[in-house]
Amino acid sequence: MKIYVASSWRNELQPKVVAALRAAGHEVHDFKQQEEPGPGPQGSALPSMDDLSQMRLEPAHFRKLLDQHPLARTLFDKDMGALRASDACVLVLPCGRSAHLELGWAVGAGKHTVALLQGECEPDLMYKMVDRLCVSLEEVVQALAELGGR
Repeated sequence: MKIYVASSWRNELQPKVVAALRAAGHEVHDFKQQEEPGPGPQGSALPSMDDLSQMRLEPAHFRKLLDQHPLARTLFDKDMGALRASDACVLVLPCGRSAHLELGWAVGAGKHTVALLQGECEPDLMYKMVDRLCVSLEEVVQALAELGGR
């Protein structure tokens, strides 16, 4: 099964989830293994994902960055292509808006969906859209096996 893992760049559990799913025989898209940004046109390094996650932009500047920055287009296309090609999406909490948008897209597209709940959870009724809510990595692996018929 092709799995898209949606999470935060800062989530320390994300690499363990990717490794466990690969060990279970799944093909897993790992957004952290994308090419690192190289030097920009003037030789200066492009911002890292940690730098970008700390930025606070005015709405017009944010829109311009998404619309015109080549790295934004490249990374979006790569992640969206992997999400479209996936059979399932696994959300690994804690995470932010992008991961939740990815999970929401997967729900709407009819993909299998699983959320790995971690730490204290803020109650939210919309998680009822997710096929399986899991509280351990073992439950995630089992849920995907059941959902995918493995």
